[in-house]
Amino acid sequence: MKKLLIGAALGALLLPASVAVAQVGGEDHGHACIDESCTVFELFQTPADGATVLGYQGTVAPRYGTWGFDLNGRDTSVEPGESFMRYANGAALDRMQIPSDRTSYGSFNLLRELSDNRVKVMIDALVARTDLAPGTDEQKIADAYRSYMNTARIEALDARPLQPYLAAIRAADTHDLAAVYMGQTQGRLGASIFGTGITTDQKHPDRYVVSTGQSGLGLPNRDYYLEERWAAKKALYITYVGRMLAMAGWDRPFSTAAEIVEFETRIAEAHWTPIQNRNRDETYNEYTIGRLAREARGFPWQAYYDAVGVGEVPRLIVRQDTAMPKITAVYRSTPIETIQAWQAFHTIDEAAERLSDRFADAKWEFRSRDLNGQPMQRPRDKRGISFAEGMLGEAVGRQYVAEYFPAESKAQMEQLVANLRTALGNRIRNYSWMSAETRAAAQEKLDKFTVKIGYPNKWRDYSALEIRPDDLFGNAERAGLFRWNYELNRLNQPVDKDEWGMTPQTVNAYYNSTNNEIVFPAAILQPPFFDPQADPAVNYGGIGGVIGHEIGHGFDDQGSKSDGDGVLRSWWTPADRANFDALTARLGAQYDAFEPLPGFHVQGGLTMGENIGDAAGVAVGLEAYHLSLNGRPSPVLDGITGDQRFFFGWAQVWQSKYRDDALRTQIATDPHSPAEFRVIGPLRNLDAWYEAFGVQPDDKYYLAPEDRVRIW
Repeated sequence: MKKLLIGAALGALLLPASVAVAQVGGEDHGHACIDESCTVFELFQTPADGATVLGYQGTVAPRYGTWGFDLNGRDTSVEPGESFMRYANGAALDRMQIPSDRTSYGSFNLLRELSDNRVKVMIDALVARTDLAPGTDEQKIADAYRSYMNTARIEALDARPLQPYLAAIRAADTHDLAAVYMGQTQGRLGASIFGTGITTDQKHPDRYVVSTGQSGLGLPNRDYYLEERWAAKKALYITYVGRMLAMAGWDRPFSTAAEIVEFETRIAEAHWTPIQNRNRDETYNEYTIGRLAREARGFPWQAYYDAVGVGEVPRLIVRQDTAMPKITAVYRSTPIETIQAWQAFHTIDEAAERLSDRFADAKWEFRSRDLNGQPMQRPRDKRGISFAEGMLGEAVGRQYVAEYFPAESKAQMEQLVANLRTALGNRIRNYSWMSAETRAAAQEKLDKFTVKIGYPNKWRDYSALEIRPDDLFGNAERAGLFRWNYELNRLNQPVDKDEWGMTPQTVNAYYNSTNNEIVFPAAILQPPFFDPQADPAVNYGGIGGVIGHEIGHGFDDQGSKSDGDGVLRSWWTPADRANFDALTARLGAQYDAFEPLPGFHVQGGLTMGENIGDAAGVAVGLEAYHLSLNGRPSPVLDGITGDQRFFFGWAQVWQSKYRDDALRTQIATDPHSPAEFRVIGPLRNLDAWYEAFGVQPDDKYYLAPEDRVRIW
C-alpha cells in the first residue's frame, strides 16, 4: 500500500520507479539490429514450437535501421493524419507481442529488459565468486539475490515470519493502540489510514518537512470503490482479501473481508480525487500537531507521530486537509475488530512476495492477473534481480555505470540539453501572450535549471544495512528500516541537492520542482531514445523530446507554480496566469475527447502536466534540432526529410502495446496519457508536423490553425 500520494516534487517521463522521494506517506551478447531489415521486435514473435519468447534477451543495446529509425516498422497504408502511431510504428507493433509476464510492452519495457539483463549478468558474476569480502556492497547484492532464490528456506518458513506481526495487531485492541501501531509500521510491514514521510518543503526548498496525507486503500484509487464500472474488480478484491486472511489463519476471513472493503469504501468516499491531488496550491497546508488534533478529532495524533519517529515536530504539511476529519470519523466509528483485520490483511498483502509461493502466487493472481490482465508471473530469477535492486539500488547502479555507460554519451547529452535550453529561451522571448515581467521570470527559472546526467556525484552508503543470504523476510525488514532511518536523519539537515530520485539503471527521467532540476539516468540514454551513431534529427526527436518534456515540467500547470529557486509561489502576473490557464483548458479538452477503449476517455485534468510536457518536448526539441544545424540545410536520408525524421524519432520512443485491463487501469490512475496519444496529442498542435507530412483538413487528427494550442 502506498502510504502517501505525494506527487508534488517529481514530474517523470513515466511513473517513477523506486523513487525514494515519491514513496512517502519504491547471457549472450544478444540480438543487435544493425540495419533497417532487422527490427528488434522480431524477438517477440512466437516460435514454431509454440513457446513464448519473453522479452529482450541481450545485453547489447538494440539498433534501429541504418540511421536510427526502423523504416520497415512503418505502416504506410495509413495516412499520417489518420494515425501517426500506425504510420510510424504500425508494422513494428503488428510484429510485437506482449510477453506473457507483462501487462504492456514497448520501447521503455525493452530497455528495462536490457537493464535487467545487464544487472543479472553482474549479479550472477557476484554470486559465483567466493572472494567477496563480508560487509561490502558486492557481498550484500549477492546475498540479497541468494535470499530471494533460497526457495527451500522460504517454503519451509511459510507464514511463520508473519506471526509476530499478527500477534502485535491482535494486541492493539483499542482505536488508540491501533493508531499507534499504524505509526509503528513506518519502514516496516503494515498499513495506515494516513501516510507520513519526510519531503522537501515546497515553500522552503532548502529544508525538509514532515508531510501527511490520505491513505488506507488497497485498490488503485477511490474510483475502484465508488464507480460501477469497477464493480467486478471490487468483487474480486473482496475474494482476495478473504483468501489472504484465511491462509494466515485469521478468524472469519471471508465475512471479515467484506467488512474490510466496506471500511475502505467509506475512506474512499472521503479521499480527494486524483485530479485534486495534483494541485500544489491546495495540497500545501501548514499545520501543527495541535491544530490537526483539533480539526481531525478522534485520532491520537501526537502518539501517532511519536510512533512514526518524528516526535513533537513543530510544523508539518497536511496534503488533503479537508479529507482528514472525514477519515478520522470513519476510523473512530468502525469496530476495532475490523480495524485489526484490515491491518492484518495489508500486512499479509505487503509481505506476500517474501513468503512462500502460496502467498506470492495469490498476490500475483489478483494484483497482476485480475487487475491488469497479466497472463503469467515473472520468472523468479527476474523477481530476484528486482528485489536485490530494491535493497541496494545505487550499489547496483555504480557497477552498472562502470560497465555500461560511456563517457561520450554524457558529453553528447550535455550539448543536447544546451541546445534545448537555448531553444526554449528563444521561444520564451517571443511569446505574445506573456508580459515582459513574466517572460523575465520564466527566463530566470530556465537559467537556474540544474541538469543531472547518467549517475550521481556521490553514492548511497549501505554500510549500516545488514543482508543475509538465508533471510529474505529479514532482509526486507532491515532494508525498510534502513530507508526510513535515512529519511528521519534528514529531517533537521539541509536539503541534499546532490541526491538522485532514480537509480542509474532506471529507464526514465524526471523533473524535480523543489531543486529545479532535470535528471536523466544512464539507462534511458540508449536507442531508441539516444544513439550516438544515429542521425541527429532522430536523437532530437527521441531524447531531445524527452529533455524538452522534463524542462516542460518546470513550466506545466503545476511546475510553473514554483520559481527558479524551487519556491512554491506565484511569479506570474494575474493576466498571464489567466492566459496560460485558458490555453491549458483548451489542451485538456482535446485529451478529454480521446477514447482509447469504449467508455474510457483520457482524463485531460489528470494527465495535464504530462501532456504539457509532451507538447513542450516536441516543440522545443524541433527548434533545438534546427539550431543544431547552424544554418546548414538538413540532409534528406532515404527520401525522408530532417523534420520527418524528427517526428519519426518521437513516435518511435512510444512504440507500445497494452493489455486491455492494464490500459483501463492506466486511464483511471496514471497521470500519463496512453502512448498513442502521447504521439498524436502534441503533434497535431504543431504547424511543422502538418507541413512535414501534408496533413489535410479531412484527416482524423487535423486541427485548424486557430484550434492548435501553442503553450511552450
